[in-house]
Amino acid sequence: MKSFFTLIAAILISFIPGAIGVLFTPVVGHTDAWFNTLANSSLTPAPIVFSIAWTILYTLLGIALFMIWRAKRRMRDTGVSASEWLFFAQMVLNALWSYVFFGLHMATLGLFVLFGLIIVSIYMAAEFKTVSRTAYYLVWPYIAWLIFAFYLNGVIACMN
Repeated sequence: MKSFFTLIAAILISFIPGAIGVLFTPVVGHTDAWFNTLANSSLTPAPIVFSIAWTILYTLLGIALFMIWRAKRRMRDTGVSASEWLFFAQMVLNALWSYVFFGLHMATLGLFVLFGLIIVSIYMAAEFKTVSRTAYYLVWPYIAWLIFAFYLNGVIACMN
């Protein structure tokens, strides 16, 4: 039963950047005058796709974090590992991107933040692999989505 609550805690923690991002992100069905004036890529999905994708991705990240915690417990490792530091760093960068892009309306700076997020996430995946191969694989859909987001952000930065 303790593992179940640890899993739930890991998933909830993984949603923190999304919860922060919601403060700055346009809400489906509402208007955001700045965002609505931007030229976007023809590959930009409908707003609901972002909500569904992020829900899935944050859940996968939470499960990956749980697997890291579980593996550390089996190894009797009580310190904060590189995997956990990198997980925390990607969370900060994830939330920062929402603030920079949607809050400050700085698409070009957002592109740099997103690039850093991708790099940190790749390092995080590599660290996860040393602890749990499954956790490693769970992170890659997130990285793939970040690369797609980098493309979308890049189009906005170039076209506006």
